[in-house]
Amino acid sequence: MGEITRRETFTPDGSSAPAHRRLVRTGNFRITQSHFQWVDDADVTEREEPEWAIIAERLEWGRYYGFPQAFVHMQMSLKDTPAEQVAARAAELLAAFKPEYGGRGRLLVEQFVDGRTQSALIEPSQFAPPMTAVGFVEACEEPAAAWAAFERNHEAVRARWRTRRAMEKDDIGQVNHAQEEARLAKHEAELELHDVRAASGPGGDAYRQAAARLEKAGENYEKTRAWAEARFAQISRKIKAINDENDRFMLLMKTAGEGDKPAVSTLEPLADIVRAYPANQLSWMGKFQVNAARWWEFLTDEPREANSEGGVFPAIFGTVVMTLIMTLVVLPLGVLAALYLREYAKAGWVVSTVRIAVNNLAGVPSIVFGVFGLGFFCYSVGGTIDQWFFRAALPNPTFGAGGILWASLTLALMTLPVVIVATEEALAAVPGSMRQGSYACGASKWQTIRRIVLPRAVPGVMTGAILAMARGAGEVAPLMLVGAVKLAPELPIDGTFPFIHAQRSFMHLGFHIYDVGFQSQNSEAAKPMVFTTTLLLIAIIAALNLAAVWLRARLRRKFVVSRF
Repeated sequence: MGEITRRETFTPDGSSAPAHRRLVRTGNFRITQSHFQWVDDADVTEREEPEWAIIAERLEWGRYYGFPQAFVHMQMSLKDTPAEQVAARAAELLAAFKPEYGGRGRLLVEQFVDGRTQSALIEPSQFAPPMTAVGFVEACEEPAAAWAAFERNHEAVRARWRTRRAMEKDDIGQVNHAQEEARLAKHEAELELHDVRAASGPGGDAYRQAAARLEKAGENYEKTRAWAEARFAQISRKIKAINDENDRFMLLMKTAGEGDKPAVSTLEPLADIVRAYPANQLSWMGKFQVNAARWWEFLTDEPREANSEGGVFPAIFGTVVMTLIMTLVVLPLGVLAALYLREYAKAGWVVSTVRIAVNNLAGVPSIVFGVFGLGFFCYSVGGTIDQWFFRAALPNPTFGAGGILWASLTLALMTLPVVIVATEEALAAVPGSMRQGSYACGASKWQTIRRIVLPRAVPGVMTGAILAMARGAGEVAPLMLVGAVKLAPELPIDGTFPFIHAQRSFMHLGFHIYDVGFQSQNSEAAKPMVFTTTLLLIAIIAALNLAAVWLRARLRRKFVVSRF
């Protein structure tokens, strides 16, 4: 059972006649160890669309294709109950059982069947070793009842899961940050005391002041550590309570069986199911809702399953922020360089050499810029910054490794020739008569440039910015060396002081496409993510360019200028 993802015509071995086959996404990787299977049309004798065929998209192990056997609500765990007491204990629980979802009281067990451990629901009296008791549960066993109970509880379980995830990411992250800051402050005070002792020896005023600062930092660290331990314990209790509550809700599913492999029953926790739907019962509105939910997850959530599932929000954020920083850096540098070359520099071999260098710079392979950025920005500039301002964190680099700031500067350097050339052309397009008129009115050269030339050259400058953004946003090779990583859930901008973390690594849509398309365990399963992310990257670049085009049009209307 599965979804048809592709059809193609091929020529079988030993035959000259073309044949047709289809690629079926079978899922259930944990059971079958494969995601897809080719099926020749000639081998298909019958095709069914079972009413209760369920597709479940999970946090791990990809999609599950199967049938709902029962909705399971754990009443009491019997994992620690001795085997000889399980039947009696389950019978006691059955006698006192009161259904909450209209199900029956059953004993959930695990047993070894067809070469693997499978879950099953039995009457307490049927329990016999070597079965392993899991717990006494309320079970809604008909597919319709199981699905109704699933829909009734799934959203609440996922809401608790999201709360737990936020606590793990935000609350624990803030505690770790505070503890690390206190540790670094203490270590910085230790280094300062060591420096003072080496410079002036112990006993002086400077030494006593440094020792006092170290003592204060040590006290603050101990207070922070005690607070962190208490806070960790508090958060852990909340997380455990959420996990215990969510672990009570499960869906017992059964596969259809693949080829000669028998059907397998598995227990799927509701918290691990992102979404599930009876594919053959969906109306057009149901299909729209499923696809809309997938798109919302894709645009707003974090990636999962080694980036092949889930969302790309961190990559969208990183791409946009990096492109904007790059544009803000490259524009003033490019305009200043073009102004110097066009308006101030005297023609000669020096200017000719600079122009040749700028033109040659545009032809340098992008990976070379990445190597330069890694050596100059990361190791040289970043390493110096770490030595001056973050020595307490050493040998772990703060700015001495790849980050979004160094990636933006590297791409700014790479796109600098584009802005210089475009700006020079825009400056040259300003009529000389306007300059002469300005000079005739008594304006200085700088006043003429600032009030006459530059405003009328701005549309051309914006053209250079558009070209720079288009090239910079789509580059991948240099980013692999200066900051882009496979997974970086921590964004460069967040609510933690100082709010902007330019040293952090980041995710980039271009790198994400490369990673999913060429580094994924299952490239076939990752194809939809590759194509969708590529479309998204093109859309973002187009949106940024349209914004620049709109701004250029407004400036062009404001300043009457010959078209560039």
